[in-house]
Amino acid sequence: MTAVRDKVANLLQKLSQGIYEKEETIRLALLTALAGESLFLLGPPGVAKSLVARRLKFAFRDGKSFEYLMNKFSTPDEIFGPVSIKKLKDEDKYERLTDHYLPGANVVFLDEIWKAGPAIQNALLTILNEKIYRNGEQDVAVNIKGILAASNELPASGEGLDALWDRFLVRTVIREIRQAGNFLSMITSTQDVYQDPLTDPEKVSEAELATWLADIDQVAVPDEVLNTIQLVRLKLDEYDAKHDPPFRIYDRRWKKIVHLLRASAYLNGRAQVDLMDCFLMADCLWGTPEHIEVARQLVAETVRKHGYSLAVNLAALRQEINAFDDEVKAETQVPNPTYAEELYLVDRQYFEVLGIENHFEGKYVRSAEFEKLGIDELQTIGVYDEQSKLTYRVKARRGRGEHQIEFLYNANAIILPLKTHKVEKTTYLARKPHPLVLKYWDDRLAQLSTYVQAQQQRLRQEAPAQLHGLRGNLFVDPHLADLVEANQKETLNALNNLALGLEKIQHYYQNL
Repeated sequence: MTAVRDKVANLLQKLSQGIYEKEETIRLALLTALAGESLFLLGPPGVAKSLVARRLKFAFRDGKSFEYLMNKFSTPDEIFGPVSIKKLKDEDKYERLTDHYLPGANVVFLDEIWKAGPAIQNALLTILNEKIYRNGEQDVAVNIKGILAASNELPASGEGLDALWDRFLVRTVIREIRQAGNFLSMITSTQDVYQDPLTDPEKVSEAELATWLADIDQVAVPDEVLNTIQLVRLKLDEYDAKHDPPFRIYDRRWKKIVHLLRASAYLNGRAQVDLMDCFLMADCLWGTPEHIEVARQLVAETVRKHGYSLAVNLAALRQEINAFDDEVKAETQVPNPTYAEELYLVDRQYFEVLGIENHFEGKYVRSAEFEKLGIDELQTIGVYDEQSKLTYRVKARRGRGEHQIEFLYNANAIILPLKTHKVEKTTYLARKPHPLVLKYWDDRLAQLSTYVQAQQQRLRQEAPAQLHGLRGNLFVDPHLADLVEANQKETLNALNNLALGLEKIQHYYQNL
C-alpha cells in the first residue's frame, strides 16, 4: 500500500505544478475521481475551474476529457453525441455516436451546469449515480473516472435541480489567487499549464484503478470513526431542528461519504480510516454558503471532543488526590472561630447611616455608591428616605475611620458611622502532624506520584497508533492534526496539573 501512496503523492505534486493556490481543489478532484465520485466547484469565472479538470485528465493513462459550457439552448446532441443516421436508416434504431462526447470520456467538466435543460439533466442523473448512459435501447456502462461541474452560483430552489445537486458528493469553493507573491508568479509565468506533466508509468492505468477500487471496499472503518460520523449526524439533526435552511443529509449521501473516507485511507496507504479522513466530511455536507463554516466547525469540534479514547481514569485519580488533600487539611488545620464587624445590608442594596436624621431627611445610601467613594474627593450621592420614597442628592466621601462616611452639611464636615453587625468567621491554625502520619502521607504521595508519572510516560510513548503520521494525509490540511491530537494533549495537561497538585500538598505539610 506504500506504493499506492507514493504514486498518488507524485500525481498530486505533478498535477499542482504551475497552478497557484489550487492545491486543495486538485487534491479533492483527484480523490473524488479515484473514488468514482463527483465534484462541484463554486466560484467566479477565470479562477482555473476548467484548468483543474483538464489537469485531472492527465492522471489517467489514455485519459480522454470532455468539456462543455452549458447554456439554456444546449441540446443533448452537443453533450451525448449526434444521432447515428446509419443506425436510424439501416436498423431503425435511435442511438447516438458517443465516442468523442461525454459518454466516451474519462474526465468530464461541465461549466454552468445549472443551465442544462431537463433532457440533459435526466441523462446526467444516471451517469452520476450509476455510471450508466441509456443510448437508445441499451444501457451502456461509461468509463468516466471523474465528473466535475462548476458554476458561479448554486442551483435555484423550486426549479427541479435538487436531485442533480445531490449527486455531487464533494463540493468546494474555488477562489482567485490571494497571496501577492503567487499572483505575480502566475501573471509572469510562461509555463504551459495545459501541457501533460506526467509520464505514462506515473499515470493510473485501467487495471490499477480496478484493483484500487476493489481494495477500497475492504478498508476497515473503526469504532472511533463510526462514532464520529454518528455524532456529526446527530448534531446536524439538532441544527436542522433550529435553523432554516436545514442540511438535509440522507442515507445515500452518508454511504457515499463512508466510501470517500475509505478511498482517502487506502490512497494514503492505510488499511483503515482514521480521524484525519473524517475532516473530508465537511466538503460533503454543505448545501448553501452559510452551511460551509457550520459544517467545518461541527466536524472539527466532534473530532476534537470525541477522538481517540485514552485509557486513563482521570476522574477516579482526581477524586483520590482531592480526598488526600482533604485528609491533610483536616489533620493539620485547627478551626479558630472569630467575629468581625461588617456593614449591615438593608434590602440587599442599602447601608444605614446612624444619626443622619439630625442633618438630612432619609437615612440610607446605596451600597454601590458607597463602595465607589474615596477618602479625598467629595462626590454626589443619594440619601434615600424610606417614608417619602424620595432620594436627596448630597456631597460625601468615605470617612477615614472604618465604616464611616463624611457629608458636607452647611459647609461643615459631618462624620457619621454606618450600621454594622457581628459576623462569625472561621480561620484555621496550622498544626504539625505526628511523624508517623507524615511517613504515611509520604508513602501515599509516592504511590500517587509514581502512578501519575507512569501514565504520563505511557501517553508519550504508547499513544494510539492512529496518532502517528497524521500530518502526512495527502488530502487533508496537516494543521487539522492538532484537533485529532487534542484528547492526548488535554489528558497530558490534566496529568501535569495533578502532578503539580501533589507537589503542592507535599510542600504544604512538610513546611508546617
